[in-house]
Amino acid sequence: MSRSAVAIPEKLFFKIGEVCELAGVQAHVLRYWESEFPMLAPQKNRAGQRVYRKRDVEMALKIKELLYEDQYTIAGAKKRLTNELRGGGKLKIVNADGDGTATADLQGIDQTFAKAGAVRPGIAPRTAEERQGLKRIATELRELLSLLEKETKSKANKTK
Repeated sequence: MSRSAVAIPEKLFFKIGEVCELAGVQAHVLRYWESEFPMLAPQKNRAGQRVYRKRDVEMALKIKELLYEDQYTIAGAKKRLTNELRGGGKLKIVNADGDGTATADLQGIDQTFAKAGAVRPGIAPRTAEERQGLKRIATELRELLSLLEKETKSKANKTK
């Protein structure tokens, strides 16, 4: 389920259980993400309970999308989010002919994206079928990489 499919209620604060329900993950997963992603840092109330704001919920949904749908590792997702939050992301646009390129600054696009629930300009949203296809391709690429690593190790052992 992508971020755009989740309707975040208009509330100032959310408890961890509510965020778990919205994101579709368990509480221990959210707490782990908090330890790994500094940009997901809910406040705590006087009783010590986590209090999430809307931006924290959006961040949790973005992290889930990167990890579960886009198949990023924790390190890769952290790097991607850090780059996006710094506004350092550049979108490379290649002409249909493939003869020229241009770059567009994406600073602020993610905030607009999150608020409006819209997709980035020029990038169509992925359907469930497309995501499944990408997951199959990722699995096949991992298998190929594994085979290449085995072949490289066996050649290295033969030369010893």
